[in-house]
Formats: sequence, C-alpha cells, structure tokens
Amino acid sequence: MRLMNAFGDSAVHSIVSGVPGALAARTAIDKGVAVQFPADGPPLTGKPSPARFEAIARFMRGYDLVLSYNWGAMDAVMARRMYARDCPPLVHHEDGFNEDEAHGLKRERGWYRRLALPGAHRLIVPSERLERIALRNWKQPRARVERIANGVPVARFAKAPRPNAIPGFKPREGELVIGTVAGLRKVKNLTRLVAEFVPLAHGARLVIVGEGPERAAIVAAAAEFGIADRVHLAGFVTDPAAFVGLFDIFVLSSDSEQAPISVLEAMAAGLPVVAPAVGDIAAMVSAENRPFISDPSVELGLLAAMTRLAEDQQLRANVGAANRAKAIAEFDEAKTIARYARLYGEAAGRPDAFGTAPS
Repeated sequence: MRLMNAFGDSAVHSIVSGVPGALAARTAIDKGVAVQFPADGPPLTGKPSPARFEAIARFMRGYDLVLSYNWGAMDAVMARRMYARDCPPLVHHEDGFNEDEAHGLKRERGWYRRLALPGAHRLIVPSERLERIALRNWKQPRARVERIANGVPVARFAKAPRPNAIPGFKPREGELVIGTVAGLRKVKNLTRLVAEFVPLAHGARLVIVGEGPERAAIVAAAAEFGIADRVHLAGFVTDPAAFVGLFDIFVLSSDSEQAPISVLEAMAAGLPVVAPAVGDIAAMVSAENRPFISDPSVELGLLAAMTRLAEDQQLRANVGAANRAKAIAEFDEAKTIARYARLYGEAAGRPDAFGTAPS
C-alpha cells in the first residue's frame, strides 16, 4: 500500500485477498488512489486442478501486471506458468513465513515453488536469508531473484508524535511505554511478550498495535497474569509515523521474521529495539542495539533486554540515536520505491509507467 500511494495516479489497482473479507488495511490507501476489490476474484486456495488454475489465469488476463504475495498466492504463480498464453507478466513477492514454517521449511512447499516460480517474471525478497533460501532451497536462477531492502519514510518519523495518536491510549507522566506493531497471529508470539512483560508491569504499560485472530488469546494471557490494566490492544492504526515515537522501547516477539518494516519504523523514530535474532534483524539494527537482539532459544531473553533498557534512560537514548542514524543512511524508502518502480515498469514493458513522487 505504500507503493500504491507512492505511485499515485499512474496505475489502477485491483486487490484480491487470499482471505476473503480480510480487507481492514485498505484504510491505509490514500483517497486519490484508484483501487478496486473485484467480487468475482477467484479463490487463491483450494484443491489443485487444471480447471481451477485456468480460472485464475483467465481472471489475470484482464490486467497489465500481476503482483502475488507469499505462499498463499502460489497457486496464482502456478496458473501463470501453466496457462501463460495471453497472461500478463507476474512478479511474485516472498516476505517471510507463517507459524507453519517458522521453525523449518516444508519440503513439499519447496518443490511446489520450484515448479511454479518459472512462471514469474521476478521473485522479490526483502532479506538476505530469504535470498539464500530462494537460490538454494527453491533452486531459482540468480537472474530471477531480486532482493529489495524494505524502506520507510525516515523523515516523517522525526516529528514529535501526537499524544492521542493511538486510540484509547495516552502516555502517563513517568510511565515507561513498551510497544510493538504486529499482526495478531501465532507466529508473532505476542502471548510470550505478555508473559515476559509481567515483571515490568508495575511501572510500565505494554501497547500492542495491530489486529488479527490471536486477539482473544492475548487478552486472556494478560488477564491470567493479572496485568489486563497494563496491556493495551489498540487494533489496526494506519500511520506508524504518527504514534511509534510514543514508545520508549520497541519489542518484537516473533518466531519468524525476515526484514520487518516495524523494526525499521522503530529505528527511524529513534527507539531501541528488543527482538529475537530471527531473519535479518541483528544485521538491520545498529551495532549499539545488537546486544538487545537475543537468541530465540534463550528463555526470558526478551525480558532481560527490556529490563536493562528500562533501567537506563541514557542507554535508551544512545541506542535509539544510533538506530536512527542507520535508518537514515540505509533504509529510507525513496530508494526502495524507485527500485520497485523500475522493476514493475520493466516487467510491464513500460519503463516509465510508475511515478515515484512522495505521497
């Protein structure tokens, strides 16, 4: 959606959700962007069959360029390979893995990707780890794989956040705010974050921004530990630049990540980051922040890192400043948007098709 907003009126978009009806994030699309949610979009999941793949290919033929995302859209990639005639080019994106592959890749999915991905014009990945997987496990040729680092609008995060930017939450004088931004899914392991927050709860609040199917489990965990009044679930909030700066410490508790944008947003806002060493996170953060990226197998690793930062305001400031400097130097989204615009334009046969003016 950041790309859609950046491209402005240079394209008309149609979105088919892999989970029908799961469209809450549409509120992040700028009002001036032309976007449709076609009711006749084919289901992206189901029993593989030539008829089903042909139906997906038939639907795709109405477009100039198709973008597919993650394992849930792999049948569209297979349809493009099987029924390529008159189909537009397809660019596939892999951002990471859900809980079913968080602790190990499924061999059958690897084989399926090997069969399907020759139907893609390019495979885009955001992290070095995913790039290695694409080349080694999925046996993709070097020329098909493109690693484009995630980026964020760094300058916007320098602005002071609005105190009421998070619905239902307002910082209290002298209170430490520990925050995270994540989809409420099992792979994000937010119940672990709640459990490890308990020893800090007396002088702090935990703010979780995001929505998803694990909401009830997170609420239940907070109640079980007797800290329901110290844990605030804000739901989906559209503009991280307006609120991430309200946190004192940013924490990620995921079992699997690659190059999470939420970490880049926290860095751009000048925050220290606590997280397990999954994906590229340890390489993304500054050298000063690296001691707070823990071995995922270490019990209470997040708590140890949160406690050290909670006890030292100057340490938080120093680590946050180093993170912001690295975000400015390496992760400004202007470069990311330009690379996507160039690749999409080349795929569609229209090199200058996508404008890249800031939204």
